[in-house]
Amino acid sequence: MAEVKFEETLKKLEKIVEDLERGDLSLDEALKKYQEGIELARLCSQRLENAKKKIDVLVKNKKGEFEFKPIDEAQIKE
Repeated sequence: MAEVKFEETLKKLEKIVEDLERGDLSLDEALKKYQEGIELARLCSQRLENAKKKIDVLVKNKKGEFEFKPIDEAQIKE
């Protein structure tokens, strides 16, 4: 089975939020939507975390030279 894209997952999650906010679902339908939303939110969060781990940032070191650092290290000001 092909992996669903992050953007598609996020759109599904947004639709669920809209459906729940509308307030016209039965309790059973709302609970099912809520559970699906939680699962989609976890999936989006995991994908964002994995993407964050892959990002490298090009920064200048104290000598004025450019070097790659993982995003967490790059957020710390030298």
